[in-house]
Amino acid sequence: MPPTIRYRRTHRLLAAAAGLATVGALAAAIPASAHQDKPTPSHHHGSGRYQDVQLLSFNDLHGNLEPPTGSSGRVTELQADGTTKTVDAGGVEYLATHLRNARKGNTYSITAAAGDMVGASPLISGLFHDEPTIEALNGLDLDVTSVGNHEFDEGAKELGRLQKGGCHPTDGCYGGKKFTGADFPYLAANVTDEKSGKPILKPYWVWKKNGVKVGFIGVTLEGTPNIVSAEGVKGLKFGDEVETINKYAKELQRQGVKSIVALIHEGGAPASTAYNYDCDSPGAGDGISGPIVDIAKNVTPAVDALVTGHTHQAYACTIPDPAGRPRMVTSASSFGRLYTDTTLTYDRWTGDIARTAVKSANHVVTRDVAKAADMTSLVTKWKALSAPVASRPLGYIAGDIGNTGTESPAGDLIADAQLAYAKSVDPEADLAVMNPGGIRAGLTYTASSGEGDGVVTYGEAYTVQPFANTVNLVDLTGAQVITALQQQVSGANEASPKILQISKGLTYTLDLTKTGAARVVADSVKLDGTAIDPAATYRVAMNSFLAGGGDGFAELGKGGNVRVGGDDLAALGAYLTANSSAATPYPVPAADRITIVK
Repeated sequence: MPPTIRYRRTHRLLAAAAGLATVGALAAAIPASAHQDKPTPSHHHGSGRYQDVQLLSFNDLHGNLEPPTGSSGRVTELQADGTTKTVDAGGVEYLATHLRNARKGNTYSITAAAGDMVGASPLISGLFHDEPTIEALNGLDLDVTSVGNHEFDEGAKELGRLQKGGCHPTDGCYGGKKFTGADFPYLAANVTDEKSGKPILKPYWVWKKNGVKVGFIGVTLEGTPNIVSAEGVKGLKFGDEVETINKYAKELQRQGVKSIVALIHEGGAPASTAYNYDCDSPGAGDGISGPIVDIAKNVTPAVDALVTGHTHQAYACTIPDPAGRPRMVTSASSFGRLYTDTTLTYDRWTGDIARTAVKSANHVVTRDVAKAADMTSLVTKWKALSAPVASRPLGYIAGDIGNTGTESPAGDLIADAQLAYAKSVDPEADLAVMNPGGIRAGLTYTASSGEGDGVVTYGEAYTVQPFANTVNLVDLTGAQVITALQQQVSGANEASPKILQISKGLTYTLDLTKTGAARVVADSVKLDGTAIDPAATYRVAMNSFLAGGGDGFAELGKGGNVRVGGDDLAALGAYLTANSSAATPYPVPAADRITIVK
């Protein structure tokens, strides 16, 4: 994720491409409720006491301008009989149409987002430092967003450029036009400059119309430095989400703004993955869990609704505020597959939201509506610029290589590719590990752009690994290897485990009936069938993010005899090229290296 590496990759690719392209009504006594995927009515009360304000929201777009492929482009829908089905969803051409249709008849309408609009993006956006996504968000009439952790992938200075505009310092202006920046404010209330102590961007923003005022406070998760490269957050301090929101809620109240929404790039996990699951339903195992629950329970009652993100989950739940009153908490999955429609009933007498009347629903960005012509034009323009790079074939696969599960087929593939690269530069390399969060998508067998079924293009591989890390080699003792595996399920990762993807030959047992570090059965860790020797030294390959101790793997950051290697995406491409052909496509990995006990 270091910016300098990404810039080199982008600059190199653009240079190669240059020669190829010329290129709801008030319900005063009814508790707040979450009615999933039912139209949210908006009854206007004219100049009377109450005015319904429509809040459309989404999160974690990650530069997915084109419809995402495979499981990344589907949502699960709960049916009336209790069964589920999947629905194809996403793509800004469809998202624009859905948002525009939703706004019809709603004079008071705001569109907001909860971070990770950019970063970890497909090639069509990532190749151009996500300028295409900012351009698309301007066209979607986004009013405001919080920052997310991925807004810091290329550092605060680059984030400032996305906000204010200007050509890229290394790659210049694309298509000969100066980049104008975001028409909407990025909010970063809890991200401060270490020296000045002041927020690096606006902490809050107020929407006003005909005397109606709604304030928005934007924060990202306090743990951002643990999941972003050190270079990306250099000189920055990330504050507590609750303390920050409460501080600025008081400031807004002093300014006479009593209707407040928090945009929080942190989230939770509902008991069901179906977007229309009623997470307010009673019963054991129902509801929602995760960091957002404690945040919601502690954010001041002055805040009327929480729009959240980060976990890529879909929910519209009520969680009690510190005063015990239900408060709406929403998230719209990821990649532009859903949007949330929330009705906030504004009381003109008090200037506050009538919280008993808040209603919210998630809606699918289906692909059965007309495409928005302006978004089609935008996608066509950037796709043409990226096509010479994106369409280059790298290899062939025999079926979908997914990135879901404790151990995923894509995880096995990438770990094996990194080990193969490592052995090519150092024959003493023993094993490789890969962080699951760095695998942004799976590889889909079905052709997406006329390349042919089973063909893996550079653009598809880029979508899987977009961070421009290097493959580094370090020396670790066997004891350190075991400790690193234990850090998957303990310490910072105990509440939400991050299971490293491992190369062929490394095996162990993960016992989920136990807790903390004990979940990794220490004497089960073997390399090529032989128990790992705690005293021996092993040569371990990993990306530069992990080598810096990222994702809570402090032990991996202690490696000695460091060798910084080449680009991780190049390693994957070279591995596929060397190990597949049209006649003998790469088989789908079995994902059987980790034995899981439940």
